[in-house]
Amino acid sequence: MTYNINEKGYYGEFGGAYIPEMLYPNVEELRLKYLEVMAEPDFQTEFKALLKNYVGRPSPLYFAKRLSEKYNTKIYLKREDLNHTGAHKINNTIGQILMAQRLGKKRIIAETGAGQHGVATATVCALMGLECIVYMGEIDIARQAPNVARMQMLGAKVIPASSGSKTLKDATNEAIRDWINNPVDTHYIIGSVVGPHPYPDMVARFQAIVSEEIKWQLQEQEGNPNPDYVIACVGGGSNAAGAYYHFLEDTNVKLIAVEAAGKGVNSGESAATSSLGKIGIIHGSKTLLMQSKDGQITEPYSISAGLDYPGVGPLHAHLFQSGRAEFIAITDDEAMEAGLELCQLEGIIPAIETAHALAIFKEKPFQPNDIVVLSLSGRGDKDLSTYNNYFNI
Repeated sequence: MTYNINEKGYYGEFGGAYIPEMLYPNVEELRLKYLEVMAEPDFQTEFKALLKNYVGRPSPLYFAKRLSEKYNTKIYLKREDLNHTGAHKINNTIGQILMAQRLGKKRIIAETGAGQHGVATATVCALMGLECIVYMGEIDIARQAPNVARMQMLGAKVIPASSGSKTLKDATNEAIRDWINNPVDTHYIIGSVVGPHPYPDMVARFQAIVSEEIKWQLQEQEGNPNPDYVIACVGGGSNAAGAYYHFLEDTNVKLIAVEAAGKGVNSGESAATSSLGKIGIIHGSKTLLMQSKDGQITEPYSISAGLDYPGVGPLHAHLFQSGRAEFIAITDDEAMEAGLELCQLEGIIPAIETAHALAIFKEKPFQPNDIVVLSLSGRGDKDLSTYNNYFNI
């Protein structure tokens, strides 16, 4: 069995491009050209130079000594929080803005939940002098105010999505509507490994720099490029896709995906797609999706603005269904405690998304000699008000 995408845009039975006819020319243009453009030497040279000199890569692979001692295993943190803009999202937006330029697009749209992808998109649009419109749910605008301010300072127009749950799903709906209305000059920078083919594969390839670096960094530090485990939080799943990418076909490397259980998997307020989802179509791809018996999308919930998506990317749906990755759901309370623990053991304030992944160590025992790499996908300054309210700091 393979865990990579096939020539038709599917991971196993998941993926594809289920799109309105109006979007077919845009998506088809991208499908026909994305691999060719990415393979061009001048694209690769510019992409790598920007990752190094603008983003600040490689991001460190940090041995978390005190955390490792507490849980009696070897824990390495891949420090994506140290990237410019504070998360892994910039890796993808740099790649996609270069793609958009080569396709002659002058206007950029994006959706965002936690705001990190919105900030990363606004950043690269400012860098390249392109118009930027970001759609964001009204609830997320309220709970991620620092990132809204950043986007506006960077020159982006932030448009609230006021339908449905007023979060990431609804922002994505609005962005797709915009794209249908502006098909010629607009490129939609999707922030995760979701959407119609080729987006899940393209985003995963741009984020693959994460696992590419993990391999040589582990070789330097442990004399072995392969960890025993790679752990990442999963909403749509882009940081996880990047952290897993170069290990997908090596089944000796175990993959753990951590989802948001919200107030409990079966509480009715959750975003644990692997536990609750059934096969369906959302935002242009066939995947696992939280839905009612008559196929209506169930509103997700998480204290984390980046994990409350009702589906999961088709790669992760395939990893779950095939058993290649173990999926574990973590509640709000467990995540918040794990976030505070990292602050006080290692002096690192993680994004609440990442805190879900960190909570795994209380749930699952590891062996003393296990090498465990966890994707620290973002920093927590955007979440300080949520942390402060939760802990009454």
